[in-house]
Amino acid sequence: MSKHIFFKHTCLSILLCASYGAYADCSSSPCSNPSLSQSETLFGKITQSYPQLFSSPTSMQTTVLNDNVANYRMYGNSTGLATYMGGLWYTLDGNWIRFSSLDEGNQLFCNNACWSSSSSTNTNALIYPIVDTAQIKCYDASTEITCPASNAALYGQDAQQTGNQPNYTLSSDGKTVLDNVTKLTWMRGPNTTLAAPVASDKKTYSGLQEWVNTVNSMSYGGFNDWRLPSIKELYSLIKFNGLDVGSYNGTDTSSVTPFIDKTYFNFGYGQTSAGERLIDSQYASSNVYVSTLADTGIPLLFGVNFADGRIKGYAVQMPIDGTYKTFFVQLVRGSSNYGVNSFTDNGNQTVTDATTGLTWSKSDSGTAMTWQEALAWVQTKNAANYLGHNDWRLPNTKELQSIVNYANSPDYNGKPAIDTSFFNTTAIINENGDSDYPYFWTSTSHVGYSGMVSAVYISFGRVLGYTTLLNKWVDVHGAGCQRTDPKAGPPFSWADTYTVTKNGITYTGYSFGPQGDALRGKNFVRLVR
Repeated sequence: MSKHIFFKHTCLSILLCASYGAYADCSSSPCSNPSLSQSETLFGKITQSYPQLFSSPTSMQTTVLNDNVANYRMYGNSTGLATYMGGLWYTLDGNWIRFSSLDEGNQLFCNNACWSSSSSTNTNALIYPIVDTAQIKCYDASTEITCPASNAALYGQDAQQTGNQPNYTLSSDGKTVLDNVTKLTWMRGPNTTLAAPVASDKKTYSGLQEWVNTVNSMSYGGFNDWRLPSIKELYSLIKFNGLDVGSYNGTDTSSVTPFIDKTYFNFGYGQTSAGERLIDSQYASSNVYVSTLADTGIPLLFGVNFADGRIKGYAVQMPIDGTYKTFFVQLVRGSSNYGVNSFTDNGNQTVTDATTGLTWSKSDSGTAMTWQEALAWVQTKNAANYLGHNDWRLPNTKELQSIVNYANSPDYNGKPAIDTSFFNTTAIINENGDSDYPYFWTSTSHVGYSGMVSAVYISFGRVLGYTTLLNKWVDVHGAGCQRTDPKAGPPFSWADTYTVTKNGITYTGYSFGPQGDALRGKNFVRLVR
């Protein structure tokens, strides 16, 4: 049975009629979930226009129904508004009815001004749709928490923003996987046997193209146009519901969740029986760092580690003993335009990427802050209607990585790893006393098997590590990599501390991990909407 609700909007009367059958328009293709900021903005407009129906609202609430996020706000015991499965819903008696799509709501109540058209672009029309991180839990500096309410401390985390959820289709022969968001087709694993990957499946840098040729000569899966993925294509597969296995001391990984969907992809941790560590599950991309490993001239190949959830530039040859690094190789086919940006300077200190549908602040925060401070800073900017908008957010890691320009690095051309024709990036002095560019926070948390929680960042400058071999800080992983940092600021009593004095100034840095990763705890922010 249909229900009707009459809204009088200035000079226009609108009859919005809907039934439960309206839900069926999500059956033919996946429907994206609206962002919480869109829900808040739209609900605010409706509330202002129709106080007789929607007055004295409660705070915004979020729930998950059938694996889809619903944002809702109640106005009394039985009256409410909600966004769910790409639609706008209402209830006057406790029964939820869908009366329009989210975009129609934007048009009806906001004259398309509740958010920019880029925020509501159909995923199918985008060249570079960003696949969501699949993170559904919220965290403070050390533990999982209930996701905070709007305007509360720590609000705006990755789990509170919904995007294009990972969606795959396995081929009938089980050999390939179609990503229904990116439209890229992947080999199911790094071998052609469909067996669990092992150390012998890995390839050295010099053997990567030979493997591509071998797979194409087989017309594997019925295709002969397989290729190495770019680092942006490869990163589209990462999921941050995984646990970093670096702190796991066992050998049975059957209960450990990697950073890739093992329902569809054949994934393997490092083979301990072959002398590897469990975290030795680095997957190769086609991107070679434009600089080299400091003082060695050894190339760094960017790759994604689906065992510990990071992007790093990996030395293709070990500087100590000369052995060659080996990688798993997950080949891809499809349009090579995925990962290619198309920026427009909007002339108002914002930049829009037509390929992703995202709009960015042209300039960054200008100062470093802790992760909690970063989330609070975003709320402050929204309260001030920064650059004419109040729906800015801290980008998740996939969104932020989408604007990395891997053709730049400080040691190669003196530039940050971003398109400097469109973006401004604050220069800093790093732990080595050198001019550099910052790490940038994301809204994404990173969780270890031990329960240790940190926050994900993307580096747009040198990615420092302190090497005791050279007794100095070096760019160990390459500008554009993704690592993690403590959510609390320094000092870090549990890390190694090193000081460098240049021109009479002493710089203190904190180092931790096998490559002596530089820990900062205070990083910069670039806003997105």
